[in-house]
Amino acid sequence: MHAALAAAATLVAIAFAFSTGERWLRNRKGHEAAWTISLAMFALGSAALWLGASIGWSEWPFKAFYLFGAILNVPYLALGTVELLAGPKHGRRWTAIVSLLAAFCVGIVMATPLVGPIVADVLPQGKEVFGPGPRIAAAVGSGVAALVIIGGALWSAWRLWRLQRSGVNTSLHSTAAPSPRRLALANVFIAIGTLILSAGGILNSVVNEMDGFAISLVAGISVIFVGFLLTESKQRLKLQSVPEPIEWHAPVEDLA
Repeated sequence: MHAALAAAATLVAIAFAFSTGERWLRNRKGHEAAWTISLAMFALGSAALWLGASIGWSEWPFKAFYLFGAILNVPYLALGTVELLAGPKHGRRWTAIVSLLAAFCVGIVMATPLVGPIVADVLPQGKEVFGPGPRIAAAVGSGVAALVIIGGALWSAWRLWRLQRSGVNTSLHSTAAPSPRRLALANVFIAIGTLILSAGGILNSVVNEMDGFAISLVAGISVIFVGFLLTESKQRLKLQSVPEPIEWHAPVEDLA
């Protein structure tokens, strides 16, 4: 059961990463690049969970799970929110900051020795096997990033409310970008998905740790992906649903 759920979480994250990666290759938007990196990290964290559930936990599978599943993924998800709402100029600045902090966190986790034993068939807890460094990185990285995502959702909703109160028709928006209504809804879905991912520990009272984290990963990533899809403009979605016209050319002999 543990391995099956972890495998499902890994496959879902990989599929979504390919989808957002394809969108980035097509549009070259900064938020799509950040979200692709975040989903790739979700996939790596889920794969580490899969490995630990299948063959038993040891130092390096757990470090990979902790690094990609608890420290790095949510900050890059938040970076996508910043890119989407604040624009490329602020996005580039925060991309440099987040990338430097991510490299620092990688060094901390890799260099930190374990302070407690790891039981092969039980998902380790950070407080039991790590010193303060990795645990502080996880708390600050995930906590601050989650606040950014939730704040982005609230800001989008407030912006939409102001536009509607001023009498602006939010449906009359440039087709090159999502409307304020879709943008607000997208950020709400991303925030809800982030909260679901953070609720993995709550499920421990119903199922065991590994099942709880795997279920929260599948559900959270799925909700977040709905938010990603809502950032696609309506015009682009309509164009994708219309088949390419078939050009007709007269036979060469008819033109002679």
